[in-house]
Amino acid sequence: MTIRNMFPTPLWDGKLVDETLLAELVTSVRDLSNVDLAGRRWCKQHRYRGYTSYASLDDLPKRDPAFGALARWLVRRSVEFVAAAHLDLAGRSPRLDSLWVNILKSGGSHSGHIHPHSIISGTLYLEVPAGAGAIRFEDPRLPMLMHAPPRRSDAPPDTANFVYVDPVPGQVLLWESWLRHEVMPSAARADRLSVSFNFS
Repeated sequence: MTIRNMFPTPLWDGKLVDETLLAELVTSVRDLSNVDLAGRRWCKQHRYRGYTSYASLDDLPKRDPAFGALARWLVRRSVEFVAAAHLDLAGRSPRLDSLWVNILKSGGSHSGHIHPHSIISGTLYLEVPAGAGAIRFEDPRLPMLMHAPPRRSDAPPDTANFVYVDPVPGQVLLWESWLRHEVMPSAARADRLSVSFNFS
């Protein structure tokens, strides 16, 4: 008998090792949270526990050299991801479509979602205090598993219905934008800082 695993879902897991750039990004994220009044208003209106520039600033790579350097680094990683995932872009390269910062406070979370109108999404983690919420990826077939029994506790990770990643500073994750994911509630006392992005 032969068992074949079908329909793999790639998750690119890498690291940004430029400590100087990471430190510059942390400073920039903190500075943005203090001066971006429109972003702070949006967070208050939407009860976002912390700060995000998602709805207020769309020019970070042009606004700040640190984000410009990060954008160039991410473009190279996106090309690697496209090749590893065997995506056919008809000779075109992925284009960094949006990039935003996140400061998640204790108790903060981000419910399950996808990133429409994009092909690749991802996050760079800058500061991840102990107890910060993991990112959880959901098996895209989950809505169709109406009567499927649960997996055993000793099942291999690639058969799980949910995959949890506890990020560390400098870690970068890339995935296809249709993959549903969420940020679990943070029990950390300090803020979790990250930069998220989309490629079209």
